[in-house]
Amino acid sequence: MQFLKSDGRLIEVLLVLAITQLIGWGTIGLPAIVGREMAADLGMSLPAVFAGTSVLYVTMGLCAPWLAKAFARHGARKVMMIGTIVAVPGFVLLFFAREPMLYFAAWIVFGLAGSATLSTGAYIMLNEVAGQSARSAIGALMLVTGLSGSIFWPTTSFLSGHLGWRGTCLVYAAMLLLVSLPLYAFAAPRRTVPTQDGATPAKHVDVPRTPRSTFGLVVCAITLNAFVSFGLSAVFVELLRAEGLAPAQAIAFGSMLGVIQVSARGLDFLGGGRWDGITTGLVAGTALPVAMLLLMLSEGTTWAVAVFILLYGAGSGAMAVARATIPLVFYDQAEFAKAMSMIALPLNIASAISPPLLAGLLTEFGSRAALGLTFVCSCAAVVMLVLLGRRRPRMAPVLT
Repeated sequence: MQFLKSDGRLIEVLLVLAITQLIGWGTIGLPAIVGREMAADLGMSLPAVFAGTSVLYVTMGLCAPWLAKAFARHGARKVMMIGTIVAVPGFVLLFFAREPMLYFAAWIVFGLAGSATLSTGAYIMLNEVAGQSARSAIGALMLVTGLSGSIFWPTTSFLSGHLGWRGTCLVYAAMLLLVSLPLYAFAAPRRTVPTQDGATPAKHVDVPRTPRSTFGLVVCAITLNAFVSFGLSAVFVELLRAEGLAPAQAIAFGSMLGVIQVSARGLDFLGGGRWDGITTGLVAGTALPVAMLLLMLSEGTTWAVAVFILLYGAGSGAMAVARATIPLVFYDQAEFAKAMSMIALPLNIASAISPPLLAGLLTEFGSRAALGLTFVCSCAAVVMLVLLGRRRPRMAPVLT
């Protein structure tokens, strides 16, 4: 944790982002818990409800290249404040939705807001503050944000049980205005010009240009894993129910996922100075197809489900860190924001396609079809990571 001693502002920004990212990801996870209630109330199918998440990711991806200029010009803090304000009308629209058109309009608004506030914006803010400590800082942030499902799935279940899913939307809108926005406005540090000695602007380090083919492999590896992770996260409770678990048991088992993911991220964080994002990805990525193969070959027994959650949780938790830090292996601080913005489009499109596709496979063909597709994608991602491991820069900067 030596990187925390290098800049007091880093602790402050990590606290701000930990809270706001938890709220951001947790509040838009409504369909994972109340998807069936929303479908019945809106007269939609369950895959159509999960398609709202697809609209979110497509919108985020389309906005990412445009927002790259805003991040560079105004800094992450101002962009994330505006994004938080934009998210509030999305929950209001969702509250008033009575038909699919207004429902999907709400998710477009969430996508506009999410492109400014979720993940990419947080990583850019950390890069502004932490510089070469960005990898460890991202790992530290993910120790907390990995709990979004564990915290907000039971929270959503509790609130919807007392207020209904519409009332829950209003609670989450208030949370953004009363918690997230003030934190960005008054607690997030303002951007300063990065320095090497504390007095003069840092000089640009001459890093060999990364070949396009290498960038293509980075995009493919990250996108394939995002397809699996975001898709399964959206339908995880439904997947467990398809395996024979009762609804309450599925939510309880699913809530354990976040704890396991955070534990895996903690191990990566503690050893973050000893290996890079590619190594993390290789180890974690191998666990994913093993977990899916185990569940496919089992008969839905409790022990198999438990081992699946353990392996998948550990693998997906560490892979979340790898997705964010693999670009740091090939790009310096000056190019990181640009690379992340370019990766965001295919990543978010894959994330958009996977929830309704996996929900449709679950509904029409059962859990084996969904697990089979994610198994193939996970194996392909591991192959990409092996190829990337052979292309590491010889003089890669140390990011601790």
